[in-house]
This record gives sequence, C-alpha cells and structure tokens, in this order.
Amino acid sequence: MSDKSVMKLKVNGEDKEVDVAEDTPLLWVLRDHLGLNGTKFGCGMAQCGACTVHLDGFPIRSCVTPVSAAVNQEVLTVEGFSENSDHPVLQAWAELDVPQCGYCQSGQMLAAAALLSEKPQPTDADIDEAMSGNICRCGTYQSIRAAIHRASELSKQS
Repeated sequence: MSDKSVMKLKVNGEDKEVDVAEDTPLLWVLRDHLGLNGTKFGCGMAQCGACTVHLDGFPIRSCVTPVSAAVNQEVLTVEGFSENSDHPVLQAWAELDVPQCGYCQSGQMLAAAALLSEKPQPTDADIDEAMSGNICRCGTYQSIRAAIHRASELSKQS
C-alpha cells in the first residue's frame, strides 16, 4: 500500500480533497470518504459494471481504478448524473420501470448515458455491445435495451 497523500478531485462538479493512499480504488473513495453510496460494489474485478462512473465523460470501473487516476479529471457518479432528474436516461428508466432490485442500475444508467453520447441513435447491436460488461442479476436486459431506445427518442425531443 502506498503512503497517504492529499489528492484533489472534482466529483459531480464539486472540488473535493481526500487524504488516502494513491492506489485506493476510486470506488472506496467515493463511498467511504465522500459518502456517495449510489456507486455499488459488485465483484471488485471490473467484471460486473455495478461500480461504473464517468471519468472525463468515459465509463470506467471504479473498483479497479486507483484514485490517483482521477486527479485533475471530472468524476461523475449517479448522484451527479442529473441535477433535476431530467436526463433522458433517468426519464426512460422511470417510464419503463426498468429496475427490479436496482442494485446494478446506477452502473447501467451511466453506461447507457456514455453510449448515447457516443451514438445518439444506437442499434440493438450497439446497445448489446456497449452494455455487455454490465451484469443485471435480475435479468432486466430487455427492459434496459428498451429504455436506451426510449432515452434516444427523448433526447431528440429536448
């Protein structure tokens, strides 16, 4: 474990300082040091996607990303995802009642938002490829795909 040092982060648009070891996973900094519990621990091996956050607009697995990689970059978690709950992905998720247990949904939504920013009108194949690393134990994959298509439609309307 490396020595502790104060690192400056920008999380959900706010400047934060944390005094942790540089190799501390970003997930644990978000949850344990900043109190942002929407990002979930799933597997700890970057295999399930429950810990997905955006780092400078790109989806990453925060369970294997050292906090030092987030210094001088913008971290976006589900808590900062949509200030007024008006993001098309959130609207589509609610409209189609996607979550069952909900545990994986923050990672699912952030992965979906990244896909839509890259491909505003994704095909089923685009969705399947982009979302393949996000596991839903409840099996809501069809609902997730439908919600991504709906979010795409809502994006066109705004």
